[in-house]
Amino acid sequence: MPVRATLDTTALFAPRAVMLVGASRNPQSAGGAILHNLLMEQSSFAIHAVNPHQIDVEGVHWSPSVESVPEQCDLAIIVVPAPHVPAILRAAGRKGVRLAVIISAGLTEENGLRPEMLEAARESGIRIIGPNCLGVLVPRAGLNASFATTGASHGKLAFLSQSGALATAVLDWAQSQSIGFSAMLSIGDMADVGLDELVNQFADDPDTAAILIYLEGLTDGQAFLEAAQAVRGRKPIIVLKAGRSQEAARAAKSHTGALAGAYDVYRSAFRQAGIVVVETLDELFDAAAVLGRVSLPHGDRLAIVTNGGGAGILAVDALSSLPGKLAPLSPATINQLDALLPSGWSHANPVDIIGDAQADRYHSAIQAVLGDENVDALLVMNCPTALSDGKAVIQTTIETVNANAAHSTKPILACWLGDENARQAQHAFAKANIALFETPGDAVRGFSYLVQAQDRGRHPTHSPRAVADTILKQAKQLISDVRSDGRTVMSELEAKTLLGLFGVPVVQTRQVETPEAVLAACAELTAPYAVKIVSPDLTHKSDIGGVVLGLADAESAQAAAEAMLERIRTSHPEARIQGFSVQPMVRRKQAHELFAGIATDPNFGPILMVGAGGTAVEVLADRAIRLPPIERAEAEAMLSETRISRLLSGYRDVPAARQDAITDVLLALSGLAGALPDIAELDVNPLLADTEGVVALDARVLLRPH
Repeated sequence: MPVRATLDTTALFAPRAVMLVGASRNPQSAGGAILHNLLMEQSSFAIHAVNPHQIDVEGVHWSPSVESVPEQCDLAIIVVPAPHVPAILRAAGRKGVRLAVIISAGLTEENGLRPEMLEAARESGIRIIGPNCLGVLVPRAGLNASFATTGASHGKLAFLSQSGALATAVLDWAQSQSIGFSAMLSIGDMADVGLDELVNQFADDPDTAAILIYLEGLTDGQAFLEAAQAVRGRKPIIVLKAGRSQEAARAAKSHTGALAGAYDVYRSAFRQAGIVVVETLDELFDAAAVLGRVSLPHGDRLAIVTNGGGAGILAVDALSSLPGKLAPLSPATINQLDALLPSGWSHANPVDIIGDAQADRYHSAIQAVLGDENVDALLVMNCPTALSDGKAVIQTTIETVNANAAHSTKPILACWLGDENARQAQHAFAKANIALFETPGDAVRGFSYLVQAQDRGRHPTHSPRAVADTILKQAKQLISDVRSDGRTVMSELEAKTLLGLFGVPVVQTRQVETPEAVLAACAELTAPYAVKIVSPDLTHKSDIGGVVLGLADAESAQAAAEAMLERIRTSHPEARIQGFSVQPMVRRKQAHELFAGIATDPNFGPILMVGAGGTAVEVLADRAIRLPPIERAEAEAMLSETRISRLLSGYRDVPAARQDAITDVLLALSGLAGALPDIAELDVNPLLADTEGVVALDARVLLRPH
């Protein structure tokens, strides 16, 4: 099979000749709309319209077939019925095409056209964007090879969208906001060129300052994360991920697997990779507005200048729940403002310059605040009043910002409250490249995107921790023994043995085959006892009466095992019963029940989870997620994201739990996940945590099928 060609975006950024296969004279067809858009840009490249029926349009070279196109073309736009696409690709390859944008839909695995298309592309050395897409727009090249009704102006944002409809909405919004793009690509089904390759291309593109993505799903999650890691510290990536369902991506046999909601995994993986995640289209617009207009700050401290105290308070309230913080003004700045502002000003940040503030007061306050070394960014706010000249305030704000731009790179955002007030400012601020918002919450959220974007370089990648050869050998032998027995589910004792190898404290446990043997097992342990059924077919033992706790003596433990066996044989006659596990009851009255574990995500592979545990673990749904490997700082941050972490810090007469011991468990699981790819799911529940440390009372491990 031919090797897949390297993606070369020269055909997008600087095409020499473009062929539109399926061009049409009908403006209501996709082929007609794309031809119209290609011509509207008055581009320097040659346009070849391919259609068996003659197309007589000025500026277009008509050819009845791909073979009859008179010159080499580096870019092909294909909008023909799906069954014809593979043949078109082979013909286009002979004409020098190295990149094809396939608009056509209906090329699926089910009808066999998708693999046929990909094979034709590989044979011809062509890479594919799409199929099933709106097309591509590259304003710098004068290229609008799409059937969008709105064009794109030149700017610094690259927008990659899996939805053509959403791409048109963004184009329409961007035009009204005077925001431009280095490129806008509708990537459709991503049958060939994936997001990882496109991110790498735009990372090296000097015309792109930030990358925005609308994502429905990934074809290669690991490759995308690696690409994002490579961009980290250079350009921000903003992602709007559709599909926020909290349901698990598949049926899972462990609590950990059941809790791993697909969207939660995406969000955690992206944030861990330094990607800024937004959750609504409005937030994506806000991110585009701010990243398309201002530079990134060097810190997270925001100053606010406003003529309305209430508006400033609303901004501070919004900031309290977002990345970023209020800048503490220096004494020198306070003294400077005292000399410039009325005595009734706020004397703090937010800088309330009073409702009757004229343009000169805005000028003085903005200059003073921008000169403060404690300030990393500035938000200028205006509430409409009859006491000031709104147009003069707008003009002075712009002039002050421009004057400071020569010696300061601090980003400046604006918030003009009220529809008419904002409308009056919109055009002037857009022309001056100042991001304008209509509410304090939107403005502060815009600032938070800048903070997250500049913070993307602070999350180093980690290498898996080395596991001692002796431990790895024992663990692999344990897995081999389970597989040799025809099982993919470890017994509780096997699971605890595996955890113990990696340093996770586990409660002493004995496994026996019969109720009679329970009596002898108890002699080696300390009363009271817990008895559990052992079966590879019974997932949650406590739900079916497969766990009995607090048994005072060995005789009670044996009796409980006998009753348990009879009960389960009646209710679950198909279950294979392998015996019983016996362990001493762990009496820690002030201990917290946690769960920790490993699950497997279909896009990203192994994931780590931790949160509140016990029998109500799914109901509580308190969890934090990371992709391994992680280091201690990441494990600590992970734990701090859970609701139960507040209890772990101690309250009233309950002392703080050993959180370092919990993070030790997370690090152990991180090492285990990296060393043993055979593990599909691992569940430690409950993991007791208190002042003494941690201990795993129960564990379950599911292996991947061969």
